[in-house]
Amino acid sequence: MVALPGQLFYSTQIPACLWFLARNKNPGKGLRDRRGQVLFIDARQMGVLVDRTRRELTDAEIQKIADTYHAWRGEKDAGEYADVPGFCKSATLEEIRRHGHVLTPGRYVGAAAQQDDGESFADKMARLTAQWRQQREEAARLDAAIEANLRALGF
Repeated sequence: MVALPGQLFYSTQIPACLWFLARNKNPGKGLRDRRGQVLFIDARQMGVLVDRTRRELTDAEIQKIADTYHAWRGEKDAGEYADVPGFCKSATLEEIRRHGHVLTPGRYVGAAAQQDDGESFADKMARLTAQWRQQREEAARLDAAIEANLRALGF
């Protein structure tokens, strides 16, 4: 299953999801046994806006999706498949059962790993809280100035 970003199609702005179904997941022709597994790919963050209403996947993004699928199948020269947080996950039927049979890729792939900025949580919260308070004070000052200007104009 591949979750795609919105704005890929002229007729709708909503995101789409592609389902690829295979009747026979038995290993054969050098492919690995995929019985009891479902590959989820979350490509909703991919694509570039080509105009204000339409998005396109780049060739590199399409290749990344295809390479992931081929590696998951175990195709020769496709490389080794590995789950990538925020992008792809090979889920078992038991995992899907535990999630109430919901087939939304984002539920399985999770969130992408965040880069550590080296700032501790406590320090970051203190800094952001102080910044927020300063912005609230500035907003109150600006509101008072606008109110005074409106009164001077008779409103």
